[in-house]
Amino acid sequence: MNYLITGGAGFIGSSLANHLAYNGHSVTVMDDFSMGKRENIESNRIRLIEADVRDLDTLETIFENEQFDYIFLFAAIASVADSVERPIETHNINFETILQTLELARRTQKTLKRVIFTSSAAVYGDEPTLPKREESVIRPLTPYAVDKFAAEKYTLLYNNLYNLPTSAVRFFNVYGLRQNPASVYSGVLSIISKQFIKLLNHEKAEFNMFGDGKQTRDFVFINDVINALLLIAESNESKGEVYNVGAGKYTSLNEIIEVFEEVADVKLPINYRQARDGDIKDSYADISKLASLGYKPKYTINEGIKEYFTELLSHP
Repeated sequence: MNYLITGGAGFIGSSLANHLAYNGHSVTVMDDFSMGKRENIESNRIRLIEADVRDLDTLETIFENEQFDYIFLFAAIASVADSVERPIETHNINFETILQTLELARRTQKTLKRVIFTSSAAVYGDEPTLPKREESVIRPLTPYAVDKFAAEKYTLLYNNLYNLPTSAVRFFNVYGLRQNPASVYSGVLSIISKQFIKLLNHEKAEFNMFGDGKQTRDFVFINDVINALLLIAESNESKGEVYNVGAGKYTSLNEIIEVFEEVADVKLPINYRQARDGDIKDSYADISKLASLGYKPKYTINEGIKEYFTELLSHP
């Protein structure tokens, strides 16, 4: 099969790209490396195009010269805080380029099996009902969340109005190798893991915990996410639908640190600080819709963290 992945040098995109290439598929990655890294692309079978998704000439050339079976749209400003600082640029990248890509695909791609747009659990905002279901009240609180939801709706609209086969996914808290702990966009588990690596290297380390550590999130391991993405992409039932992608369970940050301490066999000093305004206390996904396609997470939080941390130690 022939795949195009925009933003494919980032954490989730590169994990998917490498998985597909290792399994013999043809993969094209488009990335401007503003957030992604070249070294994330491990397979020399992957065709790498360095370009911004706002470069419509390059995008149009790619689409006119090649027929893709599957297109995954990962390219985005991925930081909620960054979207607050740069709402116009966020809108251009996180919404306008998605609409333009959908239109290009409609005009040029004749054998396309699926376009997958990657949205976020951020669209739910502070709506308190748990677990989060795909039909839960949407209450986006930031430019990032507004644009993700709008692009998600347009993606599904192209399926229903123009017969372009599309689906969308809402990621919860994905973790795994290739997350960058030095990045302000990074997930909390990669930040925690960096501190444990410091401890193992006999360096000073500590973690700032905002709140009491009892706040919970739905942490899902990258390998389960890849399986979910391919399942949705290849299912006929998923056309025109949006799916939560999570583990369907909640884990507190205190429990996360306890698992790391068990795996690393060291104790991490914690600085408990005032909870930050606007931080959501609890969040986890109802994944029954995804489960109806045959999805079942293979990794518990203990198994996922153990594999993740072991991989980190082998990739210094």
